[in-house]
Amino acid sequence: MRHYCTYFDINYIHRGLALYQSLERTADLFVLWILCFDDRTYEILNSLNLPHAKLVSWRDFESCDEALLTAKKNRSRVEYFWTCTPSLLLYILKKYKDIQMLTYVDADIYFFLSPSKALDLIENGSILIIPHDYSEEFKGHESSGKYNVGVMTFRADGNGFRCLEWWRDRCLEWCYKRHEDGKMGDQAYLDEWPERFQDVKVSNCVELNAAPWNVGKYTLAPGKNGHVIIADQPLVCYHFHGIQFCTRHLIFLIGYNVKLSKICILSVYNPYLQNLNNVEKQLKQCGYDVPIPRTGIPWRYILGRVFRLQPIRHFIWI
Repeated sequence: MRHYCTYFDINYIHRGLALYQSLERTADLFVLWILCFDDRTYEILNSLNLPHAKLVSWRDFESCDEALLTAKKNRSRVEYFWTCTPSLLLYILKKYKDIQMLTYVDADIYFFLSPSKALDLIENGSILIIPHDYSEEFKGHESSGKYNVGVMTFRADGNGFRCLEWWRDRCLEWCYKRHEDGKMGDQAYLDEWPERFQDVKVSNCVELNAAPWNVGKYTLAPGKNGHVIIADQPLVCYHFHGIQFCTRHLIFLIGYNVKLSKICILSVYNPYLQNLNNVEKQLKQCGYDVPIPRTGIPWRYILGRVFRLQPIRHFIWI
């Protein structure tokens, strides 16, 4: 049995359910632990009776955690979410002692193949982390951290707990959406782990965490059974960070000045974006009118690009 965990609120429920459905399609025996950051999310997910999901309400999670509640008072909503990442992992591992290994995944991760083989890279180690692997377009982003929080695994042993406790303490002290003294959110802290803790395994498998910030340096190609090949390996999952729905069919990629290949758009982005729209329909069929948050067309951005004679290339139409 593989155990995964994630968190989201009602604004990310479509992404969270898409993540769950992708695991249902690709993984064998698994449980996805979901921290619901508001009552409506918990109510909806509980009513759906997802067979492989275990729900954690924000009330139970925060109960008696005075340090976390104190931090919550001086953080924005997203900063508080980031602060909670190590605390969620510790909460699950301490409360459910039969779980020997737990993998955290961001809610905007989507699996195209089973992650089991890739996560076995931890071997006899205690901690598995994955580099951002920035492409040339993002060489200036190193201050956000060498490693990405999007997919990471912890074993319930001494090394794993020492790392998580240290990470939790740091996030409680400082976890903000800005660069300061080598810190950035919950993420830049990971830079120290390979030297600070024992049995830290670093995965260099781009197929396990391909993302906008690294996909530009790799050639994607069609593979067998409709799978996408990246760096000569079948794509396992993709980190769909920076997606903004303008309308139901027009999507804007925020902050990523990279030209996506045709196969990346058709075989990676389009299936995921269609899945998000399908989740919206499924929720409505179940009696929940929860539209995907939409921002409208960013005319200021478009006019600015036109005025500067720059190509408008950060949109996807589905």
